[in-house]
Parts: sequence; structure tokens; C-alpha cells
Amino acid sequence: MNFLQLNGKKIVIFGVANRKSVAFHIAKVLAEAGAELIFSVQKPEAGAVVAKFFPDSAVYPCDFSDDDAMQQTAEVIAVNHGVIYGLVHSVAFANYSEGIKAFHDTLRRDFLEAMDISCYSFIRLAGLLKPHLDPDGAMIAVSISTTKMAAESYGYMAPIKAALDSSVCFLAKSLSADTRVRVNAVGAALLKTSASAGIPGYIKPYLYAEKATLRKAALKTEEVANVAAFLLSPRSSGINAQTLVIDAGMSTNFFDQEILDKVIE
Repeated sequence: MNFLQLNGKKIVIFGVANRKSVAFHIAKVLAEAGAELIFSVQKPEAGAVVAKFFPDSAVYPCDFSDDDAMQQTAEVIAVNHGVIYGLVHSVAFANYSEGIKAFHDTLRRDFLEAMDISCYSFIRLAGLLKPHLDPDGAMIAVSISTTKMAAESYGYMAPIKAALDSSVCFLAKSLSADTRVRVNAVGAALLKTSASAGIPGYIKPYLYAEKATLRKAALKTEEVANVAAFLLSPRSSGINAQTLVIDAGMSTNFFDQEILDKVIE
């Protein structure tokens, strides 16, 4: 039984970087559900990863910081693949080359670059692919579980993700004018990915998050991918304009006894 009802549906995945990326795991789940995958990647090495693990899928390069490049990619996808059912946006970038700064010392160029690539690209790609989307299709973005917990190691990316979450709502509203396309996001807690490995000081918050979950085990990227696939599927037809939090109960466990004991000691 094909529970997700995604068999044969064409889904474009933007942002696979490597085997550890969230987009890669989403692609695996979608492939298992029988979806026809189309990829767009930023770097050639990412294209090589896709070609190795998804040899039957088309791969298109795209510079997510360039309007013309995104338009060209969308046009090629439309010409080569026709009607698209779904879109996955798993694109994010932050410049931590100078290490983590105090939030009030965030550089304008770093903030605007991160906003452009991590948030605006979703809005732009949604608009470009809208004419080619199934009227009952779905879009998802990859966000974070909370944008109101001020983790110093994450720097200015939480406000960027907050903008992404808000964009999900506004896209859902604007697309509803003449389609039934749904727009949602998966809000993932801390994960062990190559992107997170590039964040200075990330390991301590990651280990803390593992202890703060109700099950005392870290969130797995596969678990986020499973929810993402569900949100893309017709089975989630009643969910729209939402960020679904996947954090293994961490947000409810602030007063965990084990953590309290260690702090008090």
C-alpha cells in the first residue's frame, strides 16, 4: 500500500549538499514512496552525490543568490518535466568565517546574504515554479524548531529562519488566490549534519539538546525527512501555512530532572 500517495509525482528538491544533508534524507524517503525526483544543487560536488545515489534523476545547477540563475533553472525544469507536484526548499547559508559574533555586532553583508539565500530564494522559486505546479501540489521549507531561543552559537540565523517561517504563511495565502497549493515547513531541532558542523561551537548545544529530549536520544535527520515527506503528500491535505516542529519533545522538557540536578550540583 502506498500510504503517502506520492507514486509517480514529480518533486523538485533544492539544496542537497551531501549524504548528511536534510534534503538528501528527504529525497531518500520520497524515492522509497515512488516519487519522481528532480534535483537542483549549488555546487558540482553535490551534483556528483545526487548522480551516485539517484542515478535516474535529473540534476540542474543553480546559484540560489542569483535571480537570473533561478529563473533559468525553473524554466529548464518546466520544459523538461512539465507539471510539478511538489517543491522542497532546503537551502541555507551563513558566513561564519570570522567566528560567532555577538548578535549586535552582526555585519550587514553577512545578514543580508544569509537572508537572500536562506529565505528569499524560497519565495523566488515558489513564484517561478507556480505556473508549472499541480493545483493540488505542495511546497515545504526546512526551518528550525524555535526562533525564540537565543542560542549564541546559531548567531543571526534564527532571525533568518523566523523570516522563512513567516514567508511560509504569506506564500500559502498568496498561492491560495488561484490554486490549492499548500505551503508548510519542518521545524527541526538540532541535527548532526555537515551544515551544523560548520557552525562554531555547535557540538555543546547539540549534546545538550540530546539530553533535553524526552527520550534522551538525539533527533535523527531521517525523522525530519519522514515528516517532510508526509507534508508533501496528499495525506496531509488539511495542513497548510504551518511549521511542524520535530524536536522529540525537547521544547516541553525545560525542567528535566537530570539536567536540573547537574546544574544545581
